[in-house]
Amino acid sequence: MKIRKAVFPVAGLGTRVLPATKAMPKEMLTIVDKPLIQYVVDEAKEAGIEHFIFVTGRNKGVIEDHFDRMYELDATLAARGKQAEIEILARDQSEAGAMSFTRQQAPLGLGHAVWCARDIVGDEPFAVVLPDELVLNAPGCLAQMIEAANKLGEKSNLIAVEEVPAHLTHQYGICGVGKRHGSTMFEVDGMVEKPPKGTAPSNLSITGRYILQSEIFRILETQERGAGGEIQLTDAMIGLARTQRFYGVEFEGERHDCGSKAGFLRANIAFGMARADLRDGLRAEMQHYLERK
Repeated sequence: MKIRKAVFPVAGLGTRVLPATKAMPKEMLTIVDKPLIQYVVDEAKEAGIEHFIFVTGRNKGVIEDHFDRMYELDATLAARGKQAEIEILARDQSEAGAMSFTRQQAPLGLGHAVWCARDIVGDEPFAVVLPDELVLNAPGCLAQMIEAANKLGEKSNLIAVEEVPAHLTHQYGICGVGKRHGSTMFEVDGMVEKPPKGTAPSNLSITGRYILQSEIFRILETQERGAGGEIQLTDAMIGLARTQRFYGVEFEGERHDCGSKAGFLRANIAFGMARADLRDGLRAEMQHYLERK
């Protein structure tokens, strides 16, 4: 079945990048000249997603405003002859009815946030995209995963994975590696959320892109709290793996954790250097600072 819908959990408080997120959603922090949320929506559009579902919380209304039409701005730009800016806004504008918003209401974890989208998703496979994780590549990470899902031709679940240093596996959700299907995909042989040091089944971490079957909602409905006292999506996936197959996809591209201060800064540099109109000036500025004592 075609994967038409994507869920974007955007209710988090962004505590790792305070005080920037005291009054502004972390998803609206900018990488170069676009907010984080716009990058992941663009990635989903590229992958063929038609319906974008945002699970929000209090003080997140600006995300909804960002994807709405701003007639005052449009009129002002038109009056001033700012055609290039008008075209930028038109490019990012989604079709009417393509976006839905629902609230999580309580910070109960990623699994609970995904469960809050159950009635909008309905009985069909869907993607989950974490907005604070950007992947710099073309085609994007989600497009690579959907292509892998189409090749499988069976009802299954997929997770994007990447290698992490072995001594840091206790900080991530980790999956075991089973039968290989080509060079970049394998059957997942078990999953564990933040395993104790020295016990991880591999050094492949579960990252912020998923393709899941709708049966996950029935599991999340009764899922007990796990690590951090939250309803963990990984725990629900472990339950679903008892009856459905999971595949890991080793995607191509640079992943940037923009939920951390260091990752946010690295992402600005990486995405800036990927821009032909900014690359030379940015390189010169960085060289200037590197040469300072």
